Amino acid sequence: MKKLIQLMNKQKKLVIGLMSGTSIDGVDCALVEIEGNGLDTKVKLLEFCNYPMEDKLKGDILKACSKENSSVDLICKLNFEIGEIFSKAVYKTCKKAGVKVKDIDLIGSHGQTIYHIPKHSTLQIGEPSVIRERTGIVTVADFRVRDVAAGGHGAPLVPYTEYILYRNLNKTIALQNIGGIGNVTIIPKASKLEEVYAFDTGPGNMMMDEVVKEITQGKLKYDKDGKFALKGRVNKELLKELLAHPYIIKKPPKTTGREEFGQDFSLFLLDKYRSLGVDIYDILTTFTYFTAKSIADSYKNWVIPKHNLDEVIIGGGGSYNKTLLNMLRNELDSVKIKTQEDIGSSSDAKEAVAFAILANETIHGNTNNVSNVTKAERQVVMGKIVY
Repeated sequence: MKKLIQLMNKQKKLVIGLMSGTSIDGVDCALVEIEGNGLDTKVKLLEFCNYPMEDKLKGDILKACSKENSSVDLICKLNFEIGEIFSKAVYKTCKKAGVKVKDIDLIGSHGQTIYHIPKHSTLQIGEPSVIRERTGIVTVADFRVRDVAAGGHGAPLVPYTEYILYRNLNKTIALQNIGGIGNVTIIPKASKLEEVYAFDTGPGNMMMDEVVKEITQGKLKYDKDGKFALKGRVNKELLKELLAHPYIIKKPPKTTGREEFGQDFSLFLLDKYRSLGVDIYDILTTFTYFTAKSIADSYKNWVIPKHNLDEVIIGGGGSYNKTLLNMLRNELDSVKIKTQEDIGSSSDAKEAVAFAILANETIHGNTNNVSNVTKAERQVVMGKIVY
């Protein structure tokens, strides 16, 4: 307990944020300097690295996410194995940054989501006790469960950190993440925290990624710069089926994940439309447009009627897909669209940085969910501390 009190009283901290998202493409590790806490928090990114998942580990995680193929022994084994992988990411990042591991004050780890049932239950693995033992650093993890226990969706979690970092007196800003899943946070101009709202817009990269793996026979994991999507055309019948998906027409608050838009769903549609003679590049282009349109329609239906949307800032791996961004700009031609890089930040690092901030808030005993976003019954302190 003495160590936690000393940590809480430290004005400046070196904190590492760890994240593995729904795309399961690697471990994101951000080293940041955090000064203060709450709305006075100041953050400086010192180093960011992404460590690709080995194919076998990624395959095991995908198996663990599947109701048909998962098993309790697999999940049990992966919980510790991912903890080990996360710990190695800490050491590698510190070495790259020229910082000693013993000088790191705190780790915030999102873990790896295995299954998520909004407002009911959620499971993230990547044992924080393993991270604590291997690194010797106080570790905060397993953030989502407290919000779900309080009646919330358990997602999205980053709006609290986005409000700290991006609130603006003169602009209404949408912060759109395009990872495996797309999610948006709306920060109205001159707003209070309780006025912020957010929801998952639908699929991000995960559907496109599955097609790219088929096109390249597994040699590539994603459509770099959106070059493959330029080779096809949007198939109207496939698009019609996609836009009829119940999640797309559902009103916020809402969250989704691999359960609805993952490998099973993507490969089913891929097989179905290839059997109908649709070119695989047309399927990829349609999936890409579906992601863009699901984002744009979310704004048109549930954001723009409430606010004059001044700016959209895109983060996540999808921000590097030029074809996707051009489609999105065409759909939202009256709104200024930027990427994190355009404002001097990192699209890749954004979510890992968020979990470093959330961990700092946990240590200070600050509530760090946004109940207006998750629809939890109250604000709570998320995260389990292992010290």
